[in-house]
Amino acid sequence: MAIIEVEAVTYTYPGSSTPSLRDVTFSVEPGEFVALIGANGAGKSTLCYALTGFVPHFFNGEMQGQVTIAGIQTQKAALEEIVPLAGLVFQNPITQLTGKATVCEEIAFGLENLGVPPEEMEERIAHALELVGDRSWADRSPTALSGGQQQRVALACMLVMKPQVLVLDEPTSFLDPLGAHEVFTAIRQLSREGMTIIIAEHNIEWIARETDRIIALDEGKIILDGKPSEVLTSPLLEDLGSQLRYTAAARLAQARGWWPETRNLPVTLEEAEAGFRAGGFHGH
Repeated sequence: MAIIEVEAVTYTYPGSSTPSLRDVTFSVEPGEFVALIGANGAGKSTLCYALTGFVPHFFNGEMQGQVTIAGIQTQKAALEEIVPLAGLVFQNPITQLTGKATVCEEIAFGLENLGVPPEEMEERIAHALELVGDRSWADRSPTALSGGQQQRVALACMLVMKPQVLVLDEPTSFLDPLGAHEVFTAIRQLSREGMTIIIAEHNIEWIARETDRIIALDEGKIILDGKPSEVLTSPLLEDLGSQLRYTAAARLAQARGWWPETRNLPVTLEEAEAGFRAGGFHGH
């Protein structure tokens, strides 16, 4: 049974005449790791908000259709009822952090509201910090951290709540390569442990390697939905300028008879290297 059901969702922000989402329909099975891709303005962030109840409860606006998370219709439930089911990590960590004196207090905030016992709270906070890469921050002020470190604290604030679904809106935007690697590693580990993950992300190479499924959006509509090997090799992505460079290069080589007929178009660098070598191309 699907843990997420999105049925014919169309949404328009207040004051706008153009829908940000247009008749969006899909479902997600428990434990799936799904990436949302598309150009800026394609509707990725809005879809993240819809999956976690911020659309329409926080942003208001006009919404048609419905979103169901773990059997709960988000339009009919209060936002505080949705948060334990589906946690959202925003693109900008400042949006998420509440201004507590220490990282530990920041992460504990949601648990305190739920009345979690202190002993359990300490264990969950330590585990969440370990997942995002550094337990030494516990007593530091969030304002003293870098933007990337703050984003990892924001992720820990969601992980500590143990939601059934984790939704991330471009969570690596403020991270250096090392920080991004740590967060990506934590997210993939959570998926392997059975958490359902929905991530809007521009790092297509990482998406190609790690996710189970990709949903591509354009002007608020789903234009592609399938495995990374299917979506990322679609000519439709090339038309939108969203295709990986080496996938596009392999497509050009294929058209000229330079790509091995027995190989599919590549969606990772390793696949591209192997294909070009098999086709007789050896870099110097």
